[in-house]
Amino acid sequence: MSLRCLLFLPLCLLAACRGTREAFDPVLRVHTRGGTELGVSTNYGVVFLGATATSGRVELEAWFGDGPSLEPSVIEPLGGGLYTAEPEIALPAAHMRFKTPRAGERLLLSGRGEHDRWNEWTTVRTDERVHGILVDIPPHFMEREGQVGSGLFWVNPENSHDLRLVGLVAGRLALDGHEYLTVVGPEDLWRLVTYRRDQLQQPHRVYREDVL
Repeated sequence: MSLRCLLFLPLCLLAACRGTREAFDPVLRVHTRGGTELGVSTNYGVVFLGATATSGRVELEAWFGDGPSLEPSVIEPLGGGLYTAEPEIALPAAHMRFKTPRAGERLLLSGRGEHDRWNEWTTVRTDERVHGILVDIPPHFMEREGQVGSGLFWVNPENSHDLRLVGLVAGRLALDGHEYLTVVGPEDLWRLVTYRRDQLQQPHRVYREDVL
């Protein structure tokens, strides 16, 4: 397989272009009483930042092979500025990666607008004045609105099907005249794992036939 194909394949997978039954799109639009933000469905549950609401009812807009589906739920706090919500059906989910990315590492940033999905590569940066993950702002990121909670994914260089959530975009930070995106990373995402410690005792879910 050519290098060009390898670079494109993660985008194809996330956009569900491998066919309806193999649709894989873990990026969600999270609709609350305060507005809309983004979140990611993971193997430990849905995670988002509560930028528009920290309690109350929520609708999770998940994308399957045949289009979007709105799943109602209730916001549950995880602590540390993270929130979750439990839908009645199983959503396409990404695995999580709990290794903090190193400076210079290339990661895939993924978000969603009202009608489209986008993916752009970015690079991890560090600054001794900042505790946490910083990444470069991709060229077209600023043209989009409502992208708080966009997912930052590590792509396995030996298996481009292997995409793992590293963090969620929380905001922007200016340092010495240059702007970066700030990311809530693995150190905080562990809260979701702890919260789901009863994972094996979860209630029965309804599975969509068109999603493996």
